[in-house]
Amino acid sequence: MQMLTMTVERIVIEHYRHGALEEALLKGLAAAGKDPDKITADDLAPADEFHSGGRQATVDFAAAFGPKSGMHLLDIGSGLGGPSRYFAVHHGCRVTGVDLSDEFVAVAASLSRRVGVADRVDYRQASATQLPFADHSFDGAYMLHVGMNISDKAKLFSEVHRVLKPGGTFGIYDAMRVKDGPFTYPVPWASGDEANFIATPATYRALLTAAGFEVVKQRDRSQFVLEYSRTRLPKMRGGPPPLGIHIVQGPATSQKLGNMLALLESGTIAPVELICRRGEVNSHAGNV
Repeated sequence: MQMLTMTVERIVIEHYRHGALEEALLKGLAAAGKDPDKITADDLAPADEFHSGGRQATVDFAAAFGPKSGMHLLDIGSGLGGPSRYFAVHHGCRVTGVDLSDEFVAVAASLSRRVGVADRVDYRQASATQLPFADHSFDGAYMLHVGMNISDKAKLFSEVHRVLKPGGTFGIYDAMRVKDGPFTYPVPWASGDEANFIATPATYRALLTAAGFEVVKQRDRSQFVLEYSRTRLPKMRGGPPPLGIHIVQGPATSQKLGNMLALLESGTIAPVELICRRGEVNSHAGNV
């Protein structure tokens, strides 16, 4: 099982690997008319918020999540650090991010230093199913389009429960399967079945409950993301903007977004928010 897990994690890392990511982002900023030495966290949003719906999805998610100034949050699958910087700058939170990709961790830290928020955010290379933190370390946790790459969600939710303080909030915004049907690859999070662990909202809820969470809110964001994607994709096909998610997603960005849009339009998948509260007792989640 451990060898299988490591193999899958390596596939996920390679799916997102760029090789010269920070250099490409800085060139994109310059091409967009921004001085890379005088940028804000918000200037990076077109490229560092690469979940469905981008920055607006983060703003909407935060409204449901309910962050408060001074909270210490855990960002699971923190990527380039866009959401963590948003929570730090706009909500006064301290954020620790974890990501499988050492490249993402290094670039996220560098960008945060560049925009002057390194005192409020930090990043570590780690697996979400083996979090390197003590029990009850965080006031809240969240993950944005991460669960699709994690096979053992029971272990993930158990670990989040462990590191959250009692009563802490855990927010999820993931693409979830809502109808049977074939997948056309690539999609933004996977190039094939070997790294695609998309699951139903019912599976999420069952595993979260077993781990000791109460799901207090659920929201389907399909209509919002469909409108966002239908506007964005033609622009990508006409030639990408200087700064955008294509820098992270690579030359197949239009194909990935197009396949995801087709899955959304067919009703096979939906972007779903879940807001949960940590209970006192972890029920030792099992597989569902």
